[in-house]
Amino acid sequence: MTAPSTGPAPAAAPAGSSWSRARETARRAGLRPLPGVALPLAEGLGRTLAEPLGALTDLPAFDTSAMDGWAVAGPGPWRVAGRVLAGAADPAPLADGSAVEIATGARLPVGATAVLRREHGRTDGALLRDCGPGQLTTGQDVRPRGQECRRGEELLPEGTEIGPAVLGLAAACGHDRLLVRRRPVVQLLVLGDELLDSGIPGPGLVRDALGPLLPPWLRAAGAEVAEVRYVRDDFLLLRDALRHSTADIVVTTGGTAAGPVDFLHRALAESGARLLVDGVAVRPGHPMLLAELPGGRHLVGLPGNPLAAVAGMVTLALPLLHARGGRTVGAPALAPVAAALPGHPADTRLQPVRRTAEGVVPLAFDGPAMLRGLARAEALAVVPPGGAAAGETVELLEVP
Repeated sequence: MTAPSTGPAPAAAPAGSSWSRARETARRAGLRPLPGVALPLAEGLGRTLAEPLGALTDLPAFDTSAMDGWAVAGPGPWRVAGRVLAGAADPAPLADGSAVEIATGARLPVGATAVLRREHGRTDGALLRDCGPGQLTTGQDVRPRGQECRRGEELLPEGTEIGPAVLGLAAACGHDRLLVRRRPVVQLLVLGDELLDSGIPGPGLVRDALGPLLPPWLRAAGAEVAEVRYVRDDFLLLRDALRHSTADIVVTTGGTAAGPVDFLHRALAESGARLLVDGVAVRPGHPMLLAELPGGRHLVGLPGNPLAAVAGMVTLALPLLHARGGRTVGAPALAPVAAALPGHPADTRLQPVRRTAEGVVPLAFDGPAMLRGLARAEALAVVPPGGAAAGETVELLEVP
């Protein structure tokens, strides 16, 4: 094992930041969104809009029928002549007292005043009568041009995460490509001599849980995980890994405390990093950190215990990732507490919980090194110092 190097101490950072202040520091550190790139719609899922989504056409682009039935002109009864199907470009105009059979989505003929639903109409030869439960009104079952939006209208703001519905909306209003933010590139460094990446643990060895756990969570937050690398407890190996990384964000696991092989602080100092957060008043996960690397890149140091590392993810990594990716985050989710959530006397506590009809309830197996509770959890409850009594409201952090 290489001995710790002597070198300059890291720049001063707030010691033991409050949980809310640490999250805000991480968010503000990422307020330089990555550049935009134009992608085909099919490649936009999970990305973030780099500009507002505007309508390239009225939607609908013309008056259309909302139902199968007849387009009618004026009061009935009507004389039926012809049929209009979806895709017909320019149906013949209708005179008063006339009707034409029409399909859902078909363009409404000029002169049509309403659509009579098929189940409400009765034909006697060429004559059509309204047999519906109420009087047919002007505009009934017609989708007028521009009902949903007008050309040039802003539909969604920059920073919107692109889900299936956004892709559908973009296609409907004429887009073939979208300008999206480049994904933040993340390198995950899993630190420790004691870690196995396969097989059953033996004496002195443990299976690495974070290598499988963290990349999917990072991807769900909008990251591109370029590499998962295992790094032995060796100062020079860690320092060189930090110096040579080209990732936008480096995430490390372990080495954040002050143990005999916790080299991360010194490696950051020798890499020219500036500490932004050094310890957070949260349980589990107190010895987490955030640093700015040369070139405007960042490092998030997570504790090595699994649930503590998850606490570091939601506290520092996710706010940083969302900001760097330009993703807009909505208001916090809140929920009532069904059963008392015990808290730490002075620190925020992140507690795995499940939802019930009465509110959220805590789950067992919630120690810093445990994942059994998290595996059953629907969210992490943000428990204030001193705890939350039944009936109180707490903030929830969703578990992907």
